[in-house]
Amino acid sequence: ISHRVTIDGKPAEMGPTEYRLLQFFMTHQERAYTRGQLLDQVWGGNVYVEERTVDVHSRRLRKALGEAYENLVQTVRGTGYRFSTKS
Repeated sequence: ISHRVTIDGKPAEMGPTEYRLLQFFMTHQERAYTRGQLLDQVWGGNVYVEERTVDVHSRRLRKALGEAYENLVQTVRGTGYRFSTKS
């Protein structure tokens, strides 16, 4: 029922979409996904939203992760996004 994220022992404030995006990224690390793939996986195939919506929620997720961890959500130029613990 309740989804909670803690970072360094402190609760992270994020919306349900950012939570689902983080959950997807954490279970599919190191692979780049297009905006379309992320829309299908996180928003679901029956919803019509602009692909740029992914950019907005990725930005919000980075903000929620804070300066120490925002670099885990990486922009892959020409492709989309990936979650990676590697620089």
